[in-house]
Amino acid sequence: MNVKVAEDQPPQGALGSFHFWFAKIENLTNWAASATVMALMFLAVYQIIGRTIFNLPVFGYIDIIEQFMVIFAFAGVAFCMREGGHIRMELIIGKLGRGRVYWSIEALAIIIGMIVIGVLVPVSYDHFLRAWELGDSTINVGLAVWPAKLLIPVSFAILFIRMVAQLWGYLRMVIDPSLEPVAVPLIQKVEEEAAREISEALSDTDIPDGGRG
Repeated sequence: MNVKVAEDQPPQGALGSFHFWFAKIENLTNWAASATVMALMFLAVYQIIGRTIFNLPVFGYIDIIEQFMVIFAFAGVAFCMREGGHIRMELIIGKLGRGRVYWSIEALAIIIGMIVIGVLVPVSYDHFLRAWELGDSTINVGLAVWPAKLLIPVSFAILFIRMVAQLWGYLRMVIDPSLEPVAVPLIQKVEEEAAREISEALSDTDIPDGGRG
């Protein structure tokens, strides 16, 4: 089974409104992570060409990679959580349907995750604070490491907020399973996922009905 997220829609209710607007922050951080991957890819190409052909490697290449890889490693975690893109074991819960037991298990999993992230936020912030106070820098070119270390607790804090929203969404479903799921990932069968992807592919082609054979 795959994971599908309820589509973003105009704000409906407190949770729906929060989900709609907070998703914009997650989209922004995920865009930053994606842009960083692209930039580092071009930098790697330039490094290879510059070193092998012109004997002009990028000065401090390793230091730059070490600092900027934090962006694509952590900036998109909340977006991934929202989209249900993380690895999940669904052999059991995928067969539970949409009853209170299913939503309760999902809520319990989120609570466990919140405990872990709740510990990591202050711990990672302490690492940033230590780097800031000591003026820690990379070995080769002396780049300050505190911006990269600050990004980690910030990303975890955004993730924690997303998990709070998902816990809210799960608990409301535990109370009343007949409600429409909001701000939570939904398990989708392979056939449903395939049908959705085919439908999206056909809509993207935008071929008029008269032009189809």
